[in-house]
Amino acid sequence: MDYRDILDDIKPDEEEYQRVMKLSEKLTGCINRLASEEGLDAEAVLVGSVAKGTWLSGSADIDIFIHFPLDTPEDELKTTGLHLGHECIRMFHGTPEERYASHPYVTGHIDGYEVDFVPCYRIEDASELRSAVDRTILHTRYIQTRLGEEQRDEVLLLKQFMKSTGTYGSEFRVGGFAGYLAELLIIHYHDFEGVLEGALEWRPGHVIDIDGHGTGERFTEPLVVVDPVDRNRNVAAALTLQRMSEFITAARNFLRSGKKEYFTAPEYASGPGDIVETCRRRGSKVILVSMGVPDIPADALYPQLRKTMDSLVRRLEEEGFRVLNADYWSDEETVAVIILEMEVWMLPSYRKRYGPPVWARKHSERFLERNERVWVEGSRLAVDSPRRHRFAVDFLEDLLSSPERLRMGKHVGAEIRRGFGVHVLEDFIESAGPGFIMFLDSFLNPWKRLIRQ
Repeated sequence: MDYRDILDDIKPDEEEYQRVMKLSEKLTGCINRLASEEGLDAEAVLVGSVAKGTWLSGSADIDIFIHFPLDTPEDELKTTGLHLGHECIRMFHGTPEERYASHPYVTGHIDGYEVDFVPCYRIEDASELRSAVDRTILHTRYIQTRLGEEQRDEVLLLKQFMKSTGTYGSEFRVGGFAGYLAELLIIHYHDFEGVLEGALEWRPGHVIDIDGHGTGERFTEPLVVVDPVDRNRNVAAALTLQRMSEFITAARNFLRSGKKEYFTAPEYASGPGDIVETCRRRGSKVILVSMGVPDIPADALYPQLRKTMDSLVRRLEEEGFRVLNADYWSDEETVAVIILEMEVWMLPSYRKRYGPPVWARKHSERFLERNERVWVEGSRLAVDSPRRHRFAVDFLEDLLSSPERLRMGKHVGAEIRRGFGVHVLEDFIESAGPGFIMFLDSFLNPWKRLIRQ
């Protein structure tokens, strides 16, 4: 298949390439100059997809790591590294903001690009690791030396394919393929179509060990890709079985059809009316639980939303309300939503409750004393018991009003205690923004990510 038209759309042109590289050089130069002026043994290094030439057009994030000697105290490394990042961002008229993932870093927007400055240790191999981010420079060097010039285009095709099919991104919310993992797959399988063909052979526990470290059997994740620079790490550890399976399915569909539409996002609903019509056609009821967003990193927020969602689904099912599908969404600033598509959302006024076997004389007499209109079913006494809640919406409102009955993340639980809403889709959708509408369409029509009609 000829991919030139696709590459014309996704590959940075010369103007964009030069703009990003020149800004990156200025920023690394700024950090190194500041470090020299302050007498610091620190050096800035450009890492990530920009350094490797594998970023998709229009999506360049500039990642600059500031590495310090191994004998630098950790507190000093963090304080000094963040200070240098703050100063550099201010010198380029940006507004610095400190964030924390597995490691603190400072970020800012400069000339339309998001720039991250991350302090780390200067290491030569994985045996010297002091923090999770220390490998990143080694990863960049490895890809720079092993990935051929033409293979960079193959990486772009693979990343765009993953992005369009919803399988790209190693953050918890996605559970997909990281950029470094995509690059390693191209190195292993040589080109984009080679990766797709190879994926058709994947089964849970499949091992890829490019440099032959022989440690693949140590890992238990669905896909194992031994890190060439750290034999004790699985690069695919964040990839869920769900996303791996979706990628295999999308690969099979593309190889069979060859449709270029697999490199563009699916066509999602353009307005609330389309979502309401989809629900009407499905004959289900969508209930949404909304709450505020706690002031925690996204990678901490989503596991807590998942835990809360799982607890709600479990309680609904125990009560007799059946859940078809469930998911969660957040704009990560003001609102978080748990989405529940109900197969059964209304129950009879009464439920059957069983008592003891008829020959358990003492217990049977007590059951008869406490209940009216008792009958025998099989060998046991039975009675109709009034339900407290006939409707799933009422049950959820009551349940969330006493959140100690649920298993929730600490911060999400605190937000629910501050206030929550339980809505049916038709009442909530009119105020929804385009991002949430697109998410709902994907939730109700998950096939759209994998099939292009």
